[in-house]
Amino acid sequence: MERVVVRELRTVSRTRTFVVLGAALAAVLVGIAWVGGGVRAGFVPTVVDLLTPLELLVPIVAVAFGYRAILGDRRRGELDVLDTYPIAPRELVIGVYVGRAVGLLGTVVVPLLLVAGAVFVGREEPFGRYASHAGADSPILFARFVALTALFALSILAVALAISALVSGTRSALALSVVALVVLLVGLDLALVYGFANGYLGDSSLVHALAVSPLSAYRGLVFESAVVTASGTGPRTASPVASLLGLASWTGTSLAVATWAIKR
Repeated sequence: MERVVVRELRTVSRTRTFVVLGAALAAVLVGIAWVGGGVRAGFVPTVVDLLTPLELLVPIVAVAFGYRAILGDRRRGELDVLDTYPIAPRELVIGVYVGRAVGLLGTVVVPLLLVAGAVFVGREEPFGRYASHAGADSPILFARFVALTALFALSILAVALAISALVSGTRSALALSVVALVVLLVGLDLALVYGFANGYLGDSSLVHALAVSPLSAYRGLVFESAVVTASGTGPRTASPVASLLGLASWTGTSLAVATWAIKR
């Protein structure tokens, strides 16, 4: 499995598309934080500025990293070659996932760290000023935001790997990836809104039902752990435990599907 991880890391490092994605993401995030005023206002305002763009950009970047990962091996005949080696399909999937995850995390996390650095430099209010308020603007809150964004990215990457293992052609992979993005970014949220509007979901159950959608789970976790915490007050936006379990379930189930697809 270690060799698979190293191979994927080598592939990621040699693919210019991923480098361009990282540079573009960094430029977009720093630009949004600067133009929106978050850089001068503090860490929590920056989180609020970046949350909506990241809800769209992170899934796109994650799918770009994973939608051809296993498909490429199949089309080059490498899966047939790997059958002759003592490596189980599960180990192959995990190796590919870990290697791609390292590259994805670098692409997503590094731009966010650049934004954090910009906030340190451009912040107009000193930390001592915030310490006198009930809600404190802290780099710790931004660190939570970065960690949750990484978990969200890893969950979508697992979905992309499952797609890569299920399809047999590049066009099919691209088409199914687009469908998956639409479902993840719009479909599940619309289903939750429909259920709530028609009384199928009550106020108490909605915060737990949000865990069904990885996007809603991510959004709720960010609000619960960074935004509402900083303000000190506010309505409950999600169940942290249910949301974390939801992201973990999407990741685990997708990797299991990818393993099954390779075995068939």
